[in-house]
Amino acid sequence: MPELPEVETVRRGLEPAMAGQVIAQAQVNRPDLRWPLPEAMADRLQGATVTALRRRSKYILADLSTGETLIIHLGMSGRMLISGLAIGQFHHDHPAPQKHDHVILEMGNGARITFNDARRFGAMDLAPTVSVEEHWLLRDLGPEPLGNAFDGPYLAGRLKGRNTPMKSALLDQRIVAGLGNIYVCEVLHRSGISPRRKAGNISSARAAGLVPVIRDVLNDAIEAGGSSLRDYRQADGELGYFQHTFRVYDREGEPCRGEGCGGTIRRVVQSGRSSFYCPSCQR
Repeated sequence: MPELPEVETVRRGLEPAMAGQVIAQAQVNRPDLRWPLPEAMADRLQGATVTALRRRSKYILADLSTGETLIIHLGMSGRMLISGLAIGQFHHDHPAPQKHDHVILEMGNGARITFNDARRFGAMDLAPTVSVEEHWLLRDLGPEPLGNAFDGPYLAGRLKGRNTPMKSALLDQRIVAGLGNIYVCEVLHRSGISPRRKAGNISSARAAGLVPVIRDVLNDAIEAGGSSLRDYRQADGELGYFQHTFRVYDREGEPCRGEGCGGTIRRVVQSGRSSFYCPSCQR
């Protein structure tokens, strides 16, 4: 499932095509994705101007001139693809309709935004912009890891006394929003912390030291266009490249890339998810 860097990369790709533009035509090809789509969705989108395009955790939020916000979640295989508009040095013509093109937005500038989702684990909803943070998908989310509310004292306080492993604590969206399996593995390796270590046993200073590492990993991944492992593509259809610099994720049995370490990457299963780490340099 796309994590914060992938969603932010898609948002940045969509922004030139959508922000400030009118949705000239909206086509909704099915009544549901992971959950039912909002009632009269096409009629509510058509004619609206996208006043802002932002991200909250793993969700893209398109604020509309109608006072509603379109909430978009990519799910496991969802893609938001742009055609009919020059992106950088390239012009992407409108492709032939595909089987899993579920929502299509024709923008006033000639761009077409297509939401394609083969597995239909994605989601879309409409909510009043003034109260969108209270939407059931967003209301329990913790602070953004790249925002000012996420700092050393905050994270140290949230980890204090917790009996869960560090991996589980950082995946808890109520503690910090947007982190997923890939980037938590990478953060813990850069920090030298074992994913199996109890969160409550981490000192306040070490917990605070995680904050800049989390930001560095996320910013590096965004700069690389995210990580493409299976279905993920950027808005222009290109792959992300951060997977080529993974230190531990999906590298079981390979040498640790930590300077002077010499250890071997190991995989363990925690709460049904694979954790990759180096037992030699992560304690």
